Amino acid sequence: MKKRIAILGSTGSIGTQALEVIRQQPDFFEVEVLSANNNAGLLISQAIEFRPNAVVIGAEHLYPKVASALEPHNIKVYAGEDALCQIIEMETIDMVLVALVGYAGLRPTLSAIAAGRKIAIANKETFVVAGELVTRLASQKGVNLLPVDSEHSAIFQCLVGEYKNPVEKIYLTASGGPFRGKDREFLGNANKSEALKHPNWNMGCKVTIDSATLMNKGLEVIEAKWLFGLSAGQIEVVVHPQSVIHSMVQFEDGSIKAQMGLADMKLPIQYAFSYPDRLKTPGPRFNFTDHPELTFEKPDIQNFRCLNLAYDALRTGGNMPCIMNAANEVAVNAYLKDKIGFLDIPGIIETCMGNVEFSVQPEYKVYAETDRMTREMATTITG
Repeated sequence: MKKRIAILGSTGSIGTQALEVIRQQPDFFEVEVLSANNNAGLLISQAIEFRPNAVVIGAEHLYPKVASALEPHNIKVYAGEDALCQIIEMETIDMVLVALVGYAGLRPTLSAIAAGRKIAIANKETFVVAGELVTRLASQKGVNLLPVDSEHSAIFQCLVGEYKNPVEKIYLTASGGPFRGKDREFLGNANKSEALKHPNWNMGCKVTIDSATLMNKGLEVIEAKWLFGLSAGQIEVVVHPQSVIHSMVQFEDGSIKAQMGLADMKLPIQYAFSYPDRLKTPGPRFNFTDHPELTFEKPDIQNFRCLNLAYDALRTGGNMPCIMNAANEVAVNAYLKDKIGFLDIPGIIETCMGNVEFSVQPEYKVYAETDRMTREMATTITG
């Protein structure tokens, strides 16, 4: 039987690539639900092509437009976050892909866990904001959380068959982003058009800016802690500009397993969909002679302070990663709107981490209030 998939965030970078996977593998997957926040036009086009049972538009004022366009196609249309969380409970859904960006992914993920759905998760902020809560509830419900991020998918693939062998350390590889090797003077004048030119990956604006600041790697460090049950000292970031090795696992005997291949997000998406099976795919194959040199270097934590802030948040625990994430989302949005400079981003995050009320053992309501308070403070700072 085909696996019926709900794609939350179908109009974003991960969502559109997930639909490419389904388009390439029609014998194995079909779309059951599509959702988008405000890109009604693309959502309508996707729904007409893939004929899901239902779609959800987050922006409620766009409901009439979507409903009118899809009425002739007999596709149910709903609007708002509450509707999105409720529709995940549909018994016809086999897997939920959480491809929403930022804090917005937390509540739907918790709803999918509560419904007992298998989850492919591309929203690292869910683990950053509430990793302890998410993993605890998933364990209680027996829900599998399959990583879609290329780095975490790589670690997951390296661990398949190794469940009895303790992990000594993992290495998360980073391309270094568009500003790798740049000094502080350059970064002080770096504009968003330069920051959005990632050398290897095709990603959305927010993730690409996070890659430029190295915050994306910091978020991945925290995500890895919860996905794989590791301490901060067991997670090391190494800059690998070629983006051929997607991440590595070092075991207690000193051996290292690496997962490598072309920089193509459709591969980890498909693996999460098909796990434990691997499906034959079209397209190019990796050629070693095209990559005669693979290099590795330490990240520049002096000029790219966001990575260290993420490690600090991880070690502090509680709601500190939630504070860090909310401040970063506001700061990145302000940078994209030309309100602040590139080097202002870590300063805003650090200020919020030092001033928003800290909670040692938060539950969902505390996370929600922390997120709200932090956004207010960061918005005030950014003007």
